[in-house]
Amino acid sequence: MADAIAPGLVASFRHEWQPGGAGGGFFAADPRVRTLLRVVLSYPEVRYVVPDRICFDAGVSPTLLETIAHFLDRQSWLITHVVIGERP
Repeated sequence: MADAIAPGLVASFRHEWQPGGAGGGFFAADPRVRTLLRVVLSYPEVRYVVPDRICFDAGVSPTLLETIAHFLDRQSWLITHVVIGERP
């Protein structure tokens, strides 16, 4: 049986928030980022978060993906662009 392909969101961060540097992406120590991460993790469909991506259960609805992507896109102080993609 082949593994299901799980959808995810990939975020592009502003220079000062880049993962791997002092910024840390979704894992930044800034209280605003920590609150944002708590909001994202409150959705039961979220499987895990890494500094630049959010991965979801395979059965997540496209509407929820669009909603979270739109919410993240509005965080212009942190994120420059969000792409909905798939993770093998």
